[in-house]
Amino acid sequence: MRLNGEISYRNDEDEEMKNERDSSLSCSIGADISQQKELVVGYALTSKKTKSFLQPKLEGLARNKGISFVAIDQNKPLSDQGPFDIVLHKLSGKEWRRILEDYRQKHPEVTVLDPPDAIQHVYNRQSMLQDVADLNLSDNYGIVGVPRQLFIMKDPSAIPDAVAKARLTLPLVAKPLVVDGSAKSHELSLAFDKCSLSKLDPPLVLQEFVNHGGVLFKVYIVGDAIKVVRRFSLPDVSKREMLSNTGVLPFPRVSCAAASADNADLDPAVAVFIDLAELPPRPLLEKLSRELRRRLGLRLFNIDIIREHGTRDKYYVIDINYFPGLAKVPEYEHIFTDFLLSLVQSKFITHPAKSS
Repeated sequence: MRLNGEISYRNDEDEEMKNERDSSLSCSIGADISQQKELVVGYALTSKKTKSFLQPKLEGLARNKGISFVAIDQNKPLSDQGPFDIVLHKLSGKEWRRILEDYRQKHPEVTVLDPPDAIQHVYNRQSMLQDVADLNLSDNYGIVGVPRQLFIMKDPSAIPDAVAKARLTLPLVAKPLVVDGSAKSHELSLAFDKCSLSKLDPPLVLQEFVNHGGVLFKVYIVGDAIKVVRRFSLPDVSKREMLSNTGVLPFPRVSCAAASADNADLDPAVAVFIDLAELPPRPLLEKLSRELRRRLGLRLFNIDIIREHGTRDKYYVIDINYFPGLAKVPEYEHIFTDFLLSLVQSKFITHPAKSS
């Protein structure tokens, strides 16, 4: 199914079985919580995130399942609000992290999505991919790694020598070191020659560019659920282009450049190619997501993955994002509400006396 230029990871037989399981899960959870109060989710989001995420369809489905979303007033003490069963947040700043950590200590019965320290870990590209590199995932379904990279904190004039010392191969993708939610933090550039490196603006990370057929796989993880969509990405760079291109070529928010098939000026042949790109094997993604959930301590994030062009099983994780644009994922309303209910079910099973 195509939606906003994206393809849902679907298999008719698997989807039918999943729907049966989801229906059974919802009924089971519904029976368990039917005797309880309404599930209250307090949310602290930017106005932009609230508008994109809390769609009328999501709120309507949530009400039908006994879930209510309540806005957190940032001008009032958090402990004076609620009571909440779950706190959903995506705000930046040291003060907010301090408030939330203090709230978690005083209200351990409330599920916070997700812990501030764990989120901060993926807001820095120096630490973001380290868990993937340490995982060194390799099995019968494929190999998952990260591109060779170099971190530059300051002094752009020293970048050419640092790149030469690290023996990185051009072209290099340059990304801001810190992911702070701004549009600038998602902008990237492609540096083709050594002379252009000193024009970059640290702090940043330099990653070796890997030809990947112009296709990016966005793997959305919501608790145990996994959804994969295909996205348009940077085109491959040929040896001829390497010889003829110089300088730094900016690509602002490249993965969003074709977020809408109707608005994107894509060659039809390219669009068809992206649609037909083989998805990474499901068992590989399940293993990767399971390990990253454990290592990162997150339950709500997405992984950007590419497949090296000319291979069938060599994958690279190039970015990890906390609480991404889930509204772009097909059926996200069902996925997210079932996820919230599963959190309650987990507490009910673990602490039945407290949940009665």
